[in-house]
Amino acid sequence: MFQPATVAIVGRPNVGKSALFNRLIGRRLAIVEPTAGVTRDRLYALTEWRGRGFTLVDTAGIDPDAHRERPENEIAAATSRQAETAAQEADLVLFVVDANDGRRPLDEDVARILRATRRPMLLVANKAESPGAAASVHAEFSSLGFGEPIPVSAIHGEGTGDLLDRVVELLPGRDEVPTDEAQIAVAIVGRPNVGKSSLLNALLGEERALVSEVPGTTRDAIDTILHRHDRTLRLIDTAGVRKKPEAHGAIEYYAALRSIAAISRCDIALLLFDATVGITAQDRRLAGIVIEERKGLIIIGNKWDLAREQGGDFSLGELSDTIHDLLPFARFAPVTFLSAKTGRRLGSLMPLIDQVALNLDRRVPTPLLNNIVRSAVLAHPPPSTSGKMLRLFYASQPQAHPPLFIFHCNDPALVQASYERFLENELRRHFDFTGVPLTLQFRPRRAEEAVA
Repeated sequence: MFQPATVAIVGRPNVGKSALFNRLIGRRLAIVEPTAGVTRDRLYALTEWRGRGFTLVDTAGIDPDAHRERPENEIAAATSRQAETAAQEADLVLFVVDANDGRRPLDEDVARILRATRRPMLLVANKAESPGAAASVHAEFSSLGFGEPIPVSAIHGEGTGDLLDRVVELLPGRDEVPTDEAQIAVAIVGRPNVGKSSLLNALLGEERALVSEVPGTTRDAIDTILHRHDRTLRLIDTAGVRKKPEAHGAIEYYAALRSIAAISRCDIALLLFDATVGITAQDRRLAGIVIEERKGLIIIGNKWDLAREQGGDFSLGELSDTIHDLLPFARFAPVTFLSAKTGRRLGSLMPLIDQVALNLDRRVPTPLLNNIVRSAVLAHPPPSTSGKMLRLFYASQPQAHPPLFIFHCNDPALVQASYERFLENELRRHFDFTGVPLTLQFRPRRAEEAVA
């Protein structure tokens, strides 16, 4: 089974680890701000250099003081543990220091932690833009005991090619890079503090993402690979999207943009809402974004254990109908209720993911499709518009993932929204497209035999 080598980027806070992560993967995935502690969770991304694929891991800054002097700072201590865990699990560690700042006592503390992991190590001196900084890195950092420092500039890209050459030289074995088609990308989205990271951890069976009761704990979109039977899932945990994220500062604003971007690069979105609160306007907005992006959608009511304690003798079917009434444009999406914290009904989720993944790739044979459309038009002819009648000639499905249906007709302007919904409902009635948005396009065509 595919298992790429792992390279973890670690170091004290604010030495440019996230900027280096973005540079090495070739896109802006981690948030970069001149504020210590911005990166809290481990951020994973598959990348490739000279034909060799590996998983790169961005981490929160290791701060030993989080354990010694500030035990009350739960988040600081947890992020430090996250970075240490990532280093212990990695096949290769990039220990990043700041060439401009020079060697600091905290670098020495981090070095002691990393030595205990006994992992292969490369010392990377970031922010070496100036000739003076690049020339001084040997004298400054060689005493850390990790060999010759490699000077780089994550912002300008200088030295990163040499760094990647050294990385692939030290990686163990050779692993094939999977194609996007081999994976199903699943984004966990929702408002802040609805349990997105808890759900990720429950699915993985480990504390891979930082979990906290503080809203806004997750700021980056986290990619984590999960192998399950014969399917590989790429799970994307995201920061909660607030109604007006720009009002909460630059970091929250860019985190919201990352969450929305995560929807655009997923195959299936898990829209998580608080079952003790119900569907909110922000939940409706997120569902609308998912559908506009033509992604698979599963609606999940989390904290089901607490909701049951609040009372109410309702069946799951009745609650699902209520959710669909609040989200009428997403009636195709399955609804489930669970508790990520206790694991109650967690087993209901994976079968839904498998079902939606299968439906995303569903193709309808052209003869069968036209038979269905012909019968639908005969049973329910399209209404006339300004005395003109819509005539459908031919239908086809040129694309799956998500499904796209093309209807050739005499005049697309004659297609009324109600009739388009009728045709979509007919397709869903005959074929299982649960959880999948359908795109219907109407194109003009002349001199063809009409379907009806």
